[in-house]
Amino acid sequence: MIRFRQEICRSKPSQERRFHSSSAVLLILLGSCLAPFAASSRESSLVATSVDRVSTPDPMVQEINDLIRKGWTDNNVEPSPVADDAEWLRRVTLDINGHIPALDDVETFLADKDKLKRSKLIDRLLEDPAYVRHWTTIWSNLCIGQKTPRRVSRGGMQKFFRDAFRKNRPWNEVVFDLVAAEGHYEHSGAVNFLLAQMQDQDDGVQMTAKTTRLFLGMQVQCTQCHDHPFNKFKQDQFWQFNSFFKQTAKIDHRKYNPATGRMDEDFSEIVERDYAGPVYFEKRNGLMQVAYPNYFGIEVDPADSIERRKELAKLMIAGQKPLVAVAFVNRMWCHFFGYGFTHPIDDWGIHNPPSNPELAERLATEFVTSGYDCRRLIRWITNTEAYHLTSSRTKKNEQDNPAAGEPALFSHPSVKAMTAEQLYDSLIVATNAHRSTRTGWENSEQQRQKWLQQFIREFGTDDGEESNSFDGTIPQALMMMNGELVNEACRLQEGSHLFELLSQKGNDLQKTKRLFLTVLGRPPTKIELKKIQLCLKGASDQRTVFQDVFWALLNSNEFIFNH
Repeated sequence: MIRFRQEICRSKPSQERRFHSSSAVLLILLGSCLAPFAASSRESSLVATSVDRVSTPDPMVQEINDLIRKGWTDNNVEPSPVADDAEWLRRVTLDINGHIPALDDVETFLADKDKLKRSKLIDRLLEDPAYVRHWTTIWSNLCIGQKTPRRVSRGGMQKFFRDAFRKNRPWNEVVFDLVAAEGHYEHSGAVNFLLAQMQDQDDGVQMTAKTTRLFLGMQVQCTQCHDHPFNKFKQDQFWQFNSFFKQTAKIDHRKYNPATGRMDEDFSEIVERDYAGPVYFEKRNGLMQVAYPNYFGIEVDPADSIERRKELAKLMIAGQKPLVAVAFVNRMWCHFFGYGFTHPIDDWGIHNPPSNPELAERLATEFVTSGYDCRRLIRWITNTEAYHLTSSRTKKNEQDNPAAGEPALFSHPSVKAMTAEQLYDSLIVATNAHRSTRTGWENSEQQRQKWLQQFIREFGTDDGEESNSFDGTIPQALMMMNGELVNEACRLQEGSHLFELLSQKGNDLQKTKRLFLTVLGRPPTKIELKKIQLCLKGASDQRTVFQDVFWALLNSNEFIFNH
């Protein structure tokens, strides 16, 4: 531990470290390791006594509950206990709004005696501007990556999704716009999805693979060169899909810069080019084959006058239960439970059957019937009995372990690493900085992107899809421990959040409770309180003990994981 602390202090010598009370740091870190996500370690007054406390009269929710319980019975597993209010509040706020709940919200919710307070909170979270921000971030990252590719407008992509989630546009319309998009990359923000897949001259291969993975839940990239032995999707089908994108072209516009005398990048746009007939591809035996636009057996006229991408977009959302609905339901379920009905979530097929096919089919059908209502789908999922359970496994559901390759039975939500954006926004909430620094979407987004770029560099990879979660690598840990955001939060100068917390009326017990509620969303356990009180008794300046406790909580596993 001493060597580790020396390494922390050495990592950025220009920044002051604050180990005023090393015993407090060590004791609280040890305390956090006792049972960091276990509901049994919490105060008993916070534990929900039964499922009835979180029930909702929605018949669709009851149907989901019945289908999940059938899976438990068939596999001889029992669900984990119902999560206490503190655990559930933190999880649902992170999942829907992308950040931990603020101190005031935690105190209000824990004190509320209304039996339907959980369902009512879900409704409030879905109307919160943070809901729009969070889901805009999720889908912008999915469509263009975390690092913005050249000639792609992140602002344009975000504006498109911001409008979609704010207005609760039907998901089938959103998908149609993304697949069929044309025009200026800021005026028509949906085109950025396609622009991000056109970084290389690959004849639309990346567009084909990304579209099918993201919106149809199918991984077809391996069938580009040969038939896959375990995948029903064949090589000719890949190129039939690819032919829908052959008319798609990108135009990069430049403008003269009189200051430098050079032509600078101005904007990019997606246009349709003249293209008729088939595409040609080579089989493994060297023979050349042709492929015409064909969507699972539905042929599309290959004439030049037919706008192929628009025809593809129409076919993707047609019918009573299109793959677009199945893929979206599976991805949303995974977002809230940590695992979807299939693993991975974008590889649905007979080679990878869903763990609960009846539930997946029922949800997809009802999602279409609802008019592709994203908010309603979230209400269904987050009001289910399974979502209200603690994330801790028991001896009676140990076999429900999808991380070990077992089919997910959802007898408990899985622990998830925070995304980089969730971590940043949670740090802002935990340090109360959101009340002073967020002066608007654009200003706050610039500050956020600056921190995220640092996060990507510290992670050591340029792959936007794989660098968006905080999973505790040493560079990430050092960035948290020595980063400007955490250092500023832990200062004791007048005006800081920590200074305000410690200046409020109350004894040491009340101040300690506020710190825990602020960072972890729960009160301290008796063991944690005892350890902190021991440190406070022997300290010459008690404020520095609280300072170290605050720093340690911000760097604890319990803070950086969604459980």
